[in-house]
Amino acid sequence: MLTMSSALDRCRRLYGARRAIVDPEGTRTWTEHLARVARAAAVLQQRGVKKGERFGILSRNLFRHCELLHAGYWMGAVPVPVNIRLAAPEIAFILKDADVKALAVDEPFLPLVEHEKIAPFAKNAFALTGRPLGGALPDYETLLEAASPTPLVESKEDDDAILLYTGGTTGRSKGVRLTHRNVVANGMQCAMEMGFRGTDTYLHIAPMFHSADLLGTGFTLLGGAHAYLPQFSPKNVMAAFQDLRVTSTMMAPTMIIMTLQELKPSDYAIDSFRWMLYGSAPMAPEWIAKTIEAFPEVEVCQGYGLTETSPILTYLDYEQHKKALASGDHTRLKAAGRPVAGVDMRILDDKGREVPLGEAGEVVVRAPNVTKGYLNLPDATAAAIRNGWFHTGDVGRMDEEGFMYLLDRKKDMIITGGENVYTVEVEQALYQHPDVAECAVVGVPDEKYGEALFAAIVLQPGKCATKEQIIEHCRQRIGGYKVPRQMVFLPALPKSAMGKILKTELRQTYSDPTKRAG
Repeated sequence: MLTMSSALDRCRRLYGARRAIVDPEGTRTWTEHLARVARAAAVLQQRGVKKGERFGILSRNLFRHCELLHAGYWMGAVPVPVNIRLAAPEIAFILKDADVKALAVDEPFLPLVEHEKIAPFAKNAFALTGRPLGGALPDYETLLEAASPTPLVESKEDDDAILLYTGGTTGRSKGVRLTHRNVVANGMQCAMEMGFRGTDTYLHIAPMFHSADLLGTGFTLLGGAHAYLPQFSPKNVMAAFQDLRVTSTMMAPTMIIMTLQELKPSDYAIDSFRWMLYGSAPMAPEWIAKTIEAFPEVEVCQGYGLTETSPILTYLDYEQHKKALASGDHTRLKAAGRPVAGVDMRILDDKGREVPLGEAGEVVVRAPNVTKGYLNLPDATAAAIRNGWFHTGDVGRMDEEGFMYLLDRKKDMIITGGENVYTVEVEQALYQHPDVAECAVVGVPDEKYGEALFAAIVLQPGKCATKEQIIEHCRQRIGGYKVPRQMVFLPALPKSAMGKILKTELRQTYSDPTKRAG
């Protein structure tokens, strides 16, 4: 069965004595881990969650977060990991849209439960902590200790396994419904293509509310171990590699660059570390070369995908990296890779016709890891999945060897530090400032984050809002990573004859850092 419930049961039966969790609090075998998962499922049931219903998780990367994800799979419920970097109104929208029946809240985010928009979800909420806090919410460990284990519920392959929210081009977050078949299929695809091992210890650095975290599924299928990084910093990463004997991980290019700028990997005992995937944003060939030089014993490779594809679609392996660097021709390093097994990929023109090799068009795919659609958004689902093909909205080209090169991203989307930001959502926040008459947000090159948000703003006549005031205004409305820190105040924005703001001109002008103000 291609279900996560079946996968967990398989771990219990075949790999019970193997390590499942490696953490500073202790190491647990799969038998021990799944015993806690069975009781966590009981906790969720006691908080009102039934089979097929959804529950929210507002948490950092923690093994307890993992227990709740697995508890959802175990009981046939659907976990909804929420982006912890969002503002309270954004979080509340997700909780309401998903109709969550319970909410697990990590200790740093407990004050959010008191926010007027989130307070309605406090009834069945609990604190995801390892100790009693004496607050209004019961704590997870106390609830877990008192719970009796629940039996495994066998899900169907087409049942929803997890609901992940991604930005929408209209500014509305979209709940991506990933089925058990989607998640398991991509886990199998990745395990086969990328050479995962049952003896691996995978470090979860990518946020667990992000689809990139699903890369860990392949290690679960093989009975591998998992470790969790609650907060990213170069020192935290290197210490985890060393102290937890990590073998594998996935990192956004920003994280890798920050680590190499601050530390020398050779100063750490990381002889267990063997494999690293970079993704979620492009990485310059120069930094790829520096990464391979800094981690000489590590297979460095790239993956491309989307939340809707669970997530991996293409893979550029270590051998291709080495060949490109050895030849001095870095063209291949700009490829997103070849489609992984089971993924049919086409490049189509605006009329839905496949284009010749080398020509640009929209990347469309069909595969067992492609979502069934968006929650409560039938029109968006119908627009994205047509005639059995998922339209990614990304522009790419394919070469004669089957390597796909991304040429552009989804319309108006910016990837900054591995996070997807839709400009419409940022612009909506800017327009709420009384001094803003017009605005446009574009992405500009940034060495650390890949891209940075840049706002071009026209103020109302006679108004004089400052950069600092605009930033503070946005912080109250959208997640911090969506707030533009660079901006320019203009008398007018470039427009077409039809009055449409020409973002292309803004990108061309302000890609030059000498022309950016503020």
